[in-house]
Amino acid sequence: MSLLSFYGRECPHCLTMEPLIVQLEKELGVSVERLEVWHDKENAAVLSGYDRGVCGGVPFFFNTDTKKSICGEASLEELTAWAKTDTP
Repeated sequence: MSLLSFYGRECPHCLTMEPLIVQLEKELGVSVERLEVWHDKENAAVLSGYDRGVCGGVPFFFNTDTKKSICGEASLEELTAWAKTDTP
């Protein structure tokens, strides 16, 4: 399973999400790959491939197993549902 978090280093919404991502990793025992896109053109290209015009910004979360995504800030409950593979 690959959980991807796309963020911008100076993005206030992304900074708000970081503690929740850390908590998610601890509670579920998962790893979320963080990809900075504002200063890294390669990561920005990866974001574009997963986003496909759905979100158009950060934070953007993508689960490569379920193809579920979250655009913008989310609650811990939303992140948990996004991260689980057994949820429709």
